[in-house]
Amino acid sequence: MAVFQISDIRLAGIAACVPEKVLSNQDYNWVSRKDRDQIIKTIGVETRHVAEPGQTTSDLCFQAAEQLLGELAWQREEIEILIFVSQSRDYIIPSTSTLLQDRLKLPKSCLALDINLGCSGYVYGLSVISSMMKATGLRKGLLLVGDLSNVTSSYRDKSTYPLFGDAGTATALEIREGHPAMQFNLQTDGAGYEAIIIYDGGVRNLASKRSFATKKYGEGIYRNRLQIALNGIEVFNFSLREVVPNIKTTLKHFNRELPEFDFLLFHQANRLINETLRKMLKADPEKVPYSLREFGNTSCASIPLTMVSQIQESLQEKPNKLLLSAFGIGLSWGTVLLETDTLVVPPLTELKPDSVFKPGV
Repeated sequence: MAVFQISDIRLAGIAACVPEKVLSNQDYNWVSRKDRDQIIKTIGVETRHVAEPGQTTSDLCFQAAEQLLGELAWQREEIEILIFVSQSRDYIIPSTSTLLQDRLKLPKSCLALDINLGCSGYVYGLSVISSMMKATGLRKGLLLVGDLSNVTSSYRDKSTYPLFGDAGTATALEIREGHPAMQFNLQTDGAGYEAIIIYDGGVRNLASKRSFATKKYGEGIYRNRLQIALNGIEVFNFSLREVVPNIKTTLKHFNRELPEFDFLLFHQANRLINETLRKMLKADPEKVPYSLREFGNTSCASIPLTMVSQIQESLQEKPNKLLLSAFGIGLSWGTVLLETDTLVVPPLTELKPDSVFKPGV
């Protein structure tokens, strides 16, 4: 089992950025008013922040990182590792992490790499960057996590369009001798890869004329093969089957109890899934914050965005014990138990429409 712990790595701060543009699901005219009300009630999403044309995940992560580095007062040359987690990178090649290393003016001695993960990406990203820092002695690092899911959502697909929001986040980590271990339990089931998928545009199915042809897949569900397909029933069943056992196994393995944690932070899948999981765990509602209503499902950014937008004050003012549970596309899922002292958590920022990075190509 991929159950392990990593000691001596401390979260120093966390920041988040969303696009300034806001869409309301009350205005989603593709479906009737009755259907809109039912969708909002089921998924729990009233508004979403959506990127303007030309804005990218790296723009959002860059603004979050700039804000965080400024408040931490870290020297750029001290940062030795940068990891970018996203499914919406700037280019097929090169990796977006290399662009961010240059744009953030980090030293050429900085290790930079991309991880292609969505819903589970923040927990997996924490495991990768903390493992590498612990193994190598790299003392300070940045984990940049975010997605632009709306770019690939079809307006005429009621199963995806009202659900997704866009966001980028930055988490700063540093080696701190004696800091309590982060305790992980990570799992994968690639047999379920078609539950959330974009069929064309990769090497398996290159983009072609067929890719742009819109087809009907159900009542109110029209999309092409370059747009995201989501099997809601499969995702719901997977979440209820795997997430709670993963959390319970993690707690048991490390001899921990759920009530000792100040907050249980779920990936913001949708309200129905998350509330079902909370009730299965018998978790106190006050300990389970949501960012769904204002921001939607922001893929791998959803947990850090929830931390910044919902529990900023607690993270800034006192130590916290956190249980993070992320699950979805892949299929992949995982839990991490971690402890924070006082973190630097700047206010949530918004990326303005005219804030578009214009590279040379």
